[in-house]
Order: sequence, then C-alpha cells, then structure tokens
Amino acid sequence: MARQTGRSDLPAAPNPASPQDIRNVVLVGPGGAGKTALFEALVAARVPGQRLSANGHVRTSTLTAASFDSNGTTLNLLDTPGYPDFVGDLRAGLRAADAAVFVVSGADEIDRPVSLLWRECAAVGMPRAVVVTHLDQPRADFGATVETCRRTFGDARATHWPVIEDGQLASVVGLITGSDDSLSTDEHQDARHALIESVIEESEDATLLDRYLEGEDMDPAAILEDLRTAIVRGTFFPILPVSPLTGAGVDELLTLIEQAFPDPTVHPLPAVTTPAGGAINDVRCDPNAPLVAEVVRTTTDAYVGRLSLVRVFSGTLRVDDTVHVSGHMGDFVGHEVAGHPSHDDDERVGPLAAPFLDSHRPRGTAIAGDIALVSKLTRAETSDTLSSQDRPAVVAPWLLPEPQLPIAIRAVTKSDEDKLAGALQRLVAEDVTVRMEHASETDQVVLWTMGQAHVDDLIAQLSERYGVSVEAEPYRTALRETFIRKVAVQGRHVKQSGGHGQYAVCQIEIEPLPRGAGFEFVDKVVGGSVPRQFIPSVEKGARAQLEKGLLTGHPVVDVRVTLVDGKAHSVDSSDVAFQTAAALALKEAANESTVALLEPIDKVDITIADEYLGAVMADLRGRRGQVVGTEPGEEQGWTVVHAEVPASELSRYAIDLRSVSHGTGSFVREPVRHDLIPPDKAKELLKT
Repeated sequence: MARQTGRSDLPAAPNPASPQDIRNVVLVGPGGAGKTALFEALVAARVPGQRLSANGHVRTSTLTAASFDSNGTTLNLLDTPGYPDFVGDLRAGLRAADAAVFVVSGADEIDRPVSLLWRECAAVGMPRAVVVTHLDQPRADFGATVETCRRTFGDARATHWPVIEDGQLASVVGLITGSDDSLSTDEHQDARHALIESVIEESEDATLLDRYLEGEDMDPAAILEDLRTAIVRGTFFPILPVSPLTGAGVDELLTLIEQAFPDPTVHPLPAVTTPAGGAINDVRCDPNAPLVAEVVRTTTDAYVGRLSLVRVFSGTLRVDDTVHVSGHMGDFVGHEVAGHPSHDDDERVGPLAAPFLDSHRPRGTAIAGDIALVSKLTRAETSDTLSSQDRPAVVAPWLLPEPQLPIAIRAVTKSDEDKLAGALQRLVAEDVTVRMEHASETDQVVLWTMGQAHVDDLIAQLSERYGVSVEAEPYRTALRETFIRKVAVQGRHVKQSGGHGQYAVCQIEIEPLPRGAGFEFVDKVVGGSVPRQFIPSVEKGARAQLEKGLLTGHPVVDVRVTLVDGKAHSVDSSDVAFQTAAALALKEAANESTVALLEPIDKVDITIADEYLGAVMADLRGRRGQVVGTEPGEEQGWTVVHAEVPASELSRYAIDLRSVSHGTGSFVREPVRHDLIPPDKAKELLKT
C-alpha cells in the first residue's frame, strides 16, 4: 500500500467536513480489462502533477487506494486485483466502498466471474456503473457491448456514446446533454430514446412515460435528476466509454461519481454486534456517534512499520485516542481461524494518513464514512473492529471462500528456517485468504492458498519483505495403515547379558475392524501367564507401535489387538520389556499380505454452471471420484455436485476446476473417512 513517507509535490490530504462530502468507489473487473490504467487516469485528472504509469499493463495483486479532492468532493478510489486468486483484496475493496465501477473490455465477452461479482454487489444493494475500455482495438464494438451488459446486468444503458477517430476513442457524447449535431445517427437517437425511457421508468412521476411517448419534450435537467436518483438507489446502471490512454470519458466518469454516486450515509452499514454477540442497532454514519471502524487490509511498510487501511462506519477516529480492538472471525465462520484468534484489547491509535498510491499524507482525524491509513496498530489484524472503549463492537466480517490449494514449503537455509515462522505468522495475519498448517504426520509446513498466482505472490513476499527464501515441494497427504486379515504372532524380548536382564513374551492376535472403529485392546490371558501389572504395558507398547506405523511409517488404525497368552520372569520382567515385546509382535505380523494402506477421502461439494456439468463429471471420474448426488443450485442455471474424492486427487483441484469450468466453478471439501488405496497405487507407495 505505502512504501514511502510522503511526496512533497502532493497536495494536502483532503479533509471532508461531513460524510456527504465523501465518495468511496471501487474499481472491479477481470484482469486485462484496464482497471489499473483507468485508476491512474482518474487520479491524474484531479491531482496536479500526477502522471500515468509508463509500465503499461501490470497485473496488480493488492488493493491500492488513493484519496484526493475531486471538485470539492473527497474521492476515496480503490483499485482491486482482477485475478481470482486475490479475492481477499477484492472483497476488502468492496467492503470499504459504497459504489462500484465495473470495468469491461469492449473487445471481449463478459465472463461468468464478472456476472457473479455483479450479483454479489446486487445482494448488498451497491450502486454500480459500467466502463467500457479497449475501444481502440479492431474487434471492439461499443453497441454490442452495451447489449451484452443489458443481458448480463439488467437495467444498464449507455449514458454516453464514443467518438472514434483514427482508430482511437477521441471523445464521448452525452446522450442526454449532447447536441443534435453530435447525436446525428440513428444509432445515437435509438440509444438516447432507450436511455430516456429507462430513466423515466425509474421516475416517481408516473405520468412522465406517457407524456414522453406522446411527444412532449423532456427537460434534460429533470431527466438527469431522475437518472442520478436511480443510480443512487442501485436500480439503474450507466454505461460509459472511457479511454485511459487518450483521457476521453475520464471527466464524464468523475462527474458521474461526484454527482450521482451515493455518499456513505446512503449505503447500508454492515451488521454490528457486541463482542458477546448482542445486537447493536443504532450504528449510523455520523461523526458524533460512537466509533465503529474496520481494518480492511493490513501490511508492513519498510519505513513506518505496520499499516492498517481502516474504513470508518460511525464516529470519528482520532490520533492518540485509545480504542477497543475486537477480532472474532471464528465466531462467524464456525471455527477458529489460524492467524486470527478471538481477542479483545485496548490500543492507542497511531498516526493517521490519507492513502495515495505508494505514498501517504498525514491527517489528524477520519470521520464516519471516510477511509484512512493507521500506523502501528499492533493488536489489530485484517477484519478486526475498532470501537469506543465504553461501547465495544464487532463488525460482521466479509465472508471469503476457503483456500483450497495446498502448497508445502521448506526453508532453503538454516538462516531462512530461523526467520520463516515469524514471516509466515505476519503473512497469515495480513491475508485472510491464506491458512497455515504444520502437518506433523508428513513433517511439512503447508500454506492453503487461493491459486498458483497467490502461491507465487506469497513466496515473493517472503523473499522481498522478510528476506526468507523458500522452496515448494510436493504436498503429501497423510495416509494410514490397517490390517486386512486376522493374524496370530508372538513377541519375544529376552536379554540376559550381564546385570539386570529383560524378559517378556506375549502372544497376540490382530484382526481388522470396520472403518472408523479405531483401536481396541482385549485381554484374554488366563492362568496368570502374564502378570496383571504388565497387561497395561502390552497395550501401551501396542499403541505406541501402531502410532509409528509398521510398513510405511503411517499410523495403523481400525484394528483389534488381543493378548491371549505370554510368559514372564520373576526378576527380569518389567514394564519396558512387555512394551517392547508387544511392539516386536506387531512388526512380526506386518507384511504386504496382512497390512494395507488407507487414503483419506474428502466429501466435495462443487457448484458449477450447467454448461460445464459434463466436463466436471468426467474430470471427477478421472480423479477416482464417486458422485453421490446432484441438486439445483441457489440460482437458475447452476448445479451443486456432491462427490467423494481421494484427498490426494484434490491437491491441484483449485487450479484444474477453474480451467474445466472457465473460472465459474467453486468447491468446498471436508474429510469424511479413510478407504483402501487401489492395489496398483499401494504397490508404488510400498516400494518407496
């Protein structure tokens, strides 16, 4: 977010007097549509001396914010990553904003992920506009893109029309405010009439449509007022052509944001409770109300240390105030989240700043509705709530998909190993879409991520920010061993070489149990051949050896061990001797004909568009998966597939499903049991 302490040529941080003077706007859309270029063009149009980047198209993987004055309005503009692996920063941008600008390419189709994101914004009533870019490309067609937007998004209409000269977008014409000369073609007039009819349908004046259809001239000022009202309500969505390269359409978009996008008092606030879960119903976007704010993103800056991007929903955040910090993400997702334990602390607010790309400008306060950077909040993590000490609050966190791509990493050197734990702890705390696990059975450090690009970014951060070099290694699933037939063996541990000897003999039977039954120990000794005090020693030795494994080093499960007979010595028998004898007996019983390998099986629920259902089913069969049922999804045209799949076949499924479903599929998984590995695969593992 910020990597330097400031730029001397920047104007002072904006200081809005009220929430009505603020606009919080997020740019969203697929990668390659031109969001970052548009972001830079919007900033450059309002900040003197700000220049466009000379780097061309660069894939952004983090949320970028810029706060600046836009004709008397404080505009907090947020640029989000377009690649699906960085959904955490995308959702953070949506939480911080009150309106969204969808950036789509006029030369490409609107894909399913964009339409899903549109529906997500619709669910929370977020006003939206659509910007069409890439109109300089040969296959671009603005009119066709408008029709696609209408089919995909609903009541979306072009409010401006492009003027193409020499293959580039030279300017745009307002369909309501443009002159007759500038709207001379039939295409222009058709688009204008369609726009006016759509706006009139949104008007509270029920007579307007009839009057318009009867030929009455409409007052452009009145139409524009109805248009702004419909945009604020989130019932009408303007479409604008914009070229970040030539600047055409940039001022028109900024004017739309300033005049038609809602201020923070209009957008609904997220649910707020007490730390104990009690309702708080009087939260309002008022600088004089009790403080309620949320940390939407956390990072570490090389110059100033820890930086928290905070959206203030209620009250006023002030430098040096002591606030209550609450983190209760686990309460909302139903389980404890690694890196985000539940906590309630008090902490003093550090220096505040207005974000501006890679720089920031100091400020003293941040009022309700505003966005600010806070330095050195040591107890607040991403999604934590800042509130008044006398009224602690918790903002319901935005929900994210579970990370489903595991990657095992190891430090390259001993020095890297010493620093790795601390670096990973910081990354997990900052990024709510990564989960860390130390898999003790496979002795691997595993990061659960959103995709390969996310993996690459995390490894790069470890190197660049923390100086830790790591290497990825194959992720190993934790297997189990089990007995597949009954076997009787004797364990004999006898040592008589000087000093105190060791003597223990035990005869045991081992037999398989049903899956999930665990371990049973049965004592059938009669006649005292094994003294009573040593029978627990046999069980202890058997348990210890089963946990270590017999053939491959994986724990043995679902077996019954029965002690049927044995021998003891009045002097040399001991607890340790009988533990050892039991372990030796189990080793003696284990071979490829008596012991088999088990693999973990996961229950997988896949949500998929109907058009890709066949491809997903075929892919599951290739993974040795068994489909146990399907049901219609929550929305028409979607299906949920329920299947059981070996966990080892799912290690790259997050990537493969995205490919098979063209980016539309999602899945959740949970372990259900262990099953026998097919003989051919088991032989491969037994050889290694």
